[in-house]
Amino acid sequence: MKVVIAMDSFKGSLTSMEAAEAVRNGILAAKPDARIIIKPVADGGEGTVDALTRGTDARRITAEVSGPYREPVSCSYAYLPDTYTAVIEMAAASGITLSEKRDPLLATSYGTGQLIAHGIRNGFRNFIIGIGGSATNDGGTGMLRALGFRFLDRNGQDAGDGARALEQIRSIDLSGCMPELSECRFRVACDVTNPLCGKDGATYVYGPQKGMADELLDKIDRDMNHYASLTAAVTGRDFAAVPGSGAAGGLGFALLSYLNAELFSGVGLILNATGAEKELENADYAVTGEGRIDRQTPFGKVPAGVAALAGRHNVRVIAFAGSVSENPAVYAACRSAGIHAVFPVIREITTLREAMLPERAKSNLTACAEQVFRLL
Repeated sequence: MKVVIAMDSFKGSLTSMEAAEAVRNGILAAKPDARIIIKPVADGGEGTVDALTRGTDARRITAEVSGPYREPVSCSYAYLPDTYTAVIEMAAASGITLSEKRDPLLATSYGTGQLIAHGIRNGFRNFIIGIGGSATNDGGTGMLRALGFRFLDRNGQDAGDGARALEQIRSIDLSGCMPELSECRFRVACDVTNPLCGKDGATYVYGPQKGMADELLDKIDRDMNHYASLTAAVTGRDFAAVPGSGAAGGLGFALLSYLNAELFSGVGLILNATGAEKELENADYAVTGEGRIDRQTPFGKVPAGVAALAGRHNVRVIAFAGSVSENPAVYAACRSAGIHAVFPVIREITTLREAMLPERAKSNLTACAEQVFRLL
């Protein structure tokens, strides 16, 4: 029996690798001769680099960059030796968790651009960019400035940082960008479908979460549209309405417009990068899971991404979770997404705090996996 395990983290309790190891222990208790392959999985947001460097032969490179408010930040990115691909998560350089401050008018994606430039100087030409967990709403202008693009005001001076600079932009100068960018391929891990502007766009949907006052939303959205119009005039392409262009405060738009990037499902992109599909080709079962399985699970979450990949090879998919929604429609939706069976792992009446204790969660996962695989 061959089993491929690709678990999401149980947030606040277990990392994805800890959850996977607990499941592995349960399977081996039931089937000692099982061949088990653990693949790290992430959606491109915070934790992606950790997942890759813990679960594969990926290596880590550290760099000093500017944080979202220009504070110095020491962060790292991963590279996959087999394909010489650099994997960068925006959250490491421009993430909302890097500062207690919440001011998207000032927050910049400049540090993300510095990480890309660092990778280019180290010889990388293939990039995977995870764009979850941003603090910014600058349309990706900070990232682009770090790569040599210039956004100029009416006096021909730099327009500045953050969302407040968008209205100041009067011209865009592409002549100073890093020449190596033309040799690079950028694949973007993006699991949101928001356009750049409008009521469903970056500013209205995510601005308030990042600290933007409600009375500023309309103005900043107009400023973002102004920036998008200038970009279309300069590049000859208009990506403002493309699903995902509004991701990470418009970073998705900048990557599409200026770096010829391609947007992919974050989970699928990371699974492919780690060789999970190759292992699934002759697997008997795929095991996945997350802290709670609910109505969001079938729509781009890790278990659905694993199931989609496993479905290409007719592999049965089992999901474990700390808890599962009582709504019967959730089970039906999971089956439609290719998850054949869902199991909550809680074994006794308990408080949430007790259930989330790491040792308790590991024990519950191991016991549940053992019983399921004894039956199989």
